[in-house]
Amino acid sequence: MPEHDFLDELIEERTERNPDFPSLVDAAQRRRALLAALADRRRQAEQSQTAVAAAMQSSQSSIARLETSATDARLSTLDRYAHVLGCRVEYRLVPEDQAAA
Repeated sequence: MPEHDFLDELIEERTERNPDFPSLVDAAQRRRALLAALADRRRQAEQSQTAVAAAMQSSQSSIARLETSATDARLSTLDRYAHVLGCRVEYRLVPEDQAAA
């Protein structure tokens, strides 16, 4: 088992102040995974950030920020990004007590 590190301490500290903090971290990780999947799909399609941005009527820098930060992107932005790549994002409700693997 890995040693207790700074991130573990930070999560514990924030959880003491806000018991919902672990669920916020989980949600952020799911968003980050979706953004990473979109970026991977873009690279597999051999499309540049500039080409995707042009198709979305956006800027290359906004695509770069979207792909590299933990930004809280709008759903409509994610939908447009996926559409440019020939995909769609599907949303579904999952009960909180059913943790995703």
